[in-house]
Amino acid sequence: MYTSSVQQNILAELHHELAQTRRVLERVPYEQADYKPHPKSMSLWQLATHVVNLLAFNTLFVTHNSRDFLDPNAPKPGPTPTSLEELLARFDEYSAVLRRELEASSDEAMTHKFKLHRGEDVIFDRPKGTAIRIMGLNHSIHHRGQLTVYLRLLDIPVPGLYGPSADEK
Repeated sequence: MYTSSVQQNILAELHHELAQTRRVLERVPYEQADYKPHPKSMSLWQLATHVVNLLAFNTLFVTHNSRDFLDPNAPKPGPTPTSLEELLARFDEYSAVLRRELEASSDEAMTHKFKLHRGEDVIFDRPKGTAIRIMGLNHSIHHRGQLTVYLRLLDIPVPGLYGPSADEK
């Protein structure tokens, strides 16, 4: 349902996209973790872990005003999961934290600036609501799309995300 609340619209979109992302992650075969479709590509497991770790990064947009990639004390994701069960548990944990923080936020808070930078080099300086949409949701959806290509190349049925996939017809 449409609402004029930026925060509520982001939450609704997040709810949908998290459900779809989990469906893709459930199909990632850990036994093929090292698979790469190209030498410049991330491995299957690196990509799946990145998709999950982006949730913690997205939470920073809600809970902080900036993130410096050069800050050695900045929050970092935990160690690389060593099984699909660990990956899904981290996904569920990070999803719950992101939802909780976004639910506790407000439309007014979504207008506050978030600056993403590497020292003096500013990568992104926009309102938090925009940061969540562009660097958060869009970034995650992009990598989830890459993950579905890996699944296709490995001949693993791809779930339909916005309607049925070729595997579901």
